[in-house]
Amino acid sequence: MPNRLSVVKRETRETNIALELKIGGSGKWEMSTGIRMFDHLMSQLAQHGLFDITISATGSDQHHLVEDVGICLGRAFNEALGEKRGIVRMGQATVPMDEALAMVVVDIGGRGYTVLDIPFTDNDMTGFPTDLVRHFLESFAIEARLNLHARIVYGANDHHKAEALFKALGRALDTATRIDQRISGELPSTKELLEY
Repeated sequence: MPNRLSVVKRETRETNIALELKIGGSGKWEMSTGIRMFDHLMSQLAQHGLFDITISATGSDQHHLVEDVGICLGRAFNEALGEKRGIVRMGQATVPMDEALAMVVVDIGGRGYTVLDIPFTDNDMTGFPTDLVRHFLESFAIEARLNLHARIVYGANDHHKAEALFKALGRALDTATRIDQRISGELPSTKELLEY
């Protein structure tokens, strides 16, 4: 199996991001963004997707920092997957978190697109604006060049809804990035091309 690693750095006037990703790892993570709730959500993605992720990020405001982490993580996924030969390509997961239920479906087909039905009620997430969840997912999907459909089916607590969503994203990505031995080295596409 190929060594599916990527290191991405991004420095702008607003943020400074250093990110390392290993696909098919063991769920080890180190998150340092200065936003505790965002670190918590990203650790759920790593843990439940079995991705090894290290993120060191600083920024002038939460909006640009979350956006740029999404950009960097998307680029890292796209780079680590390379030509995407032998991957399952599509994955889905439905995850509960107490009263909340979230569903995520992905297709690593070369085109970045999101359809999000993720209603929040703006109850307390320790100062983390819930709209940044949407913004992160859109930025990530565009740069990872994947279709990402996500839905919060129901729930009352925004923390629980967001946590279920990130766990489901991790599980769906884990399935989609696995190597399928039945198509060893082939592209999972009738076009025989996945944009990369």
